[in-house]
Amino acid sequence: MLRAFSAQSLFMGLLVAFVGFASSFSVVLQGLEGVGASHAQSASGLMALSIVMGLSGIAISAVTRMPVSIAWSTPGAALLATAGPLGGGFAEAVGAFILANVLIVLAGMLRPVGRAISAIPSPLANAMLAGVLIGLCFAPVEAVAFNPLLGLPIVLAWLVVGAFNRLLAVPAALLAFLIVLFFGVDIPPDAWQGLGASAVPRLIWVTPEFSLQAAISIALPLFIVTMASQNIPGVAILNINDYRPSAGRMFTVTGLFSLAAAPFGGHGVNLAAITAAMCAGPDAHPDPKRRYWAAIVAGVFYIVFGLLSGLIVLLVSLAPPVLIEAVAGLALIGAFSGAALAAFKDADAREASAATFLVAASGVGFFGISGAFWGLATGLAIYGLKRAVDARRAKAP
Repeated sequence: MLRAFSAQSLFMGLLVAFVGFASSFSVVLQGLEGVGASHAQSASGLMALSIVMGLSGIAISAVTRMPVSIAWSTPGAALLATAGPLGGGFAEAVGAFILANVLIVLAGMLRPVGRAISAIPSPLANAMLAGVLIGLCFAPVEAVAFNPLLGLPIVLAWLVVGAFNRLLAVPAALLAFLIVLFFGVDIPPDAWQGLGASAVPRLIWVTPEFSLQAAISIALPLFIVTMASQNIPGVAILNINDYRPSAGRMFTVTGLFSLAAAPFGGHGVNLAAITAAMCAGPDAHPDPKRRYWAAIVAGVFYIVFGLLSGLIVLLVSLAPPVLIEAVAGLALIGAFSGAALAAFKDADAREASAATFLVAASGVGFFGISGAFWGLATGLAIYGLKRAVDARRAKAP
């Protein structure tokens, strides 16, 4: 293995970890706190996710000798941000995380489960994801309206840097956020008193609670979004780069690692999509057989960033929430545009996709169940009815 290591893979691994962490950790924090986590619990969740992300990426890449990049479920975190607190608090959300990851393990082990999730029409899954993401994507505009002097530098940094390098756009927005935080936000003198304590890594155990409402409102949509928008594309990207992994085994392994993170507040990790392309491409190394070191190095740095999560959460807590929401929204614009394009590309499914998108985007829940589930259910009903009518017409003389 050491003979396959290279400086090129070292650099790419560091870049992957930085982009993967900096571009979406704010979404994770928004998601965890959206379902009732405290600042300490969200820091614990971020740390747990980063550590299992790193460990699973190192383990899978070292065993398979393939550049398998692992990420937390960013669309899943966005889903949590719009779901709202549950009656049982964050403990009930943790129970939903466990159920979602049990489903992912089963999807990897049992072919019928995997086939069932694959049978959900891609336009509808993408429409549900777009509906979930659109609310957060409004945050940059809201930040500018809240205070142009604070919000505009973040948006402009994302816009200008993104024109030259799309992968560095969100890290640039994050840097602008830090500059705005230190020079534009009135920070109380006693705010730094907890700096020393925050520097000490601290995992917080959350005893899970289970409920039917959480299972339907969070666990099932989280499972579907993670599989449809991360795991399946992640396998596709590896295949495009001439790697042929065992998809079921990787789903199972990431699900098991996610189960280990769930009691500490982590909602789940999965195969990466964007960073997978970075690790599996020629920029990681000209020789495809040596690119797996980029994923291993990225895993090491994910662990390092996870151990610093307490400091990161402390910095975020000092700023007006709308500013970190703006960074999260900018991080999700690419995911939203991709999901929206895929949702409405197929003319035959366009009406069903539109219904799915609108119901999910409304954020309106019924019987305590979130709009994401009802959006998908509505779209499936319309899609199924249309297919049945078309089939009947085709049989008619």
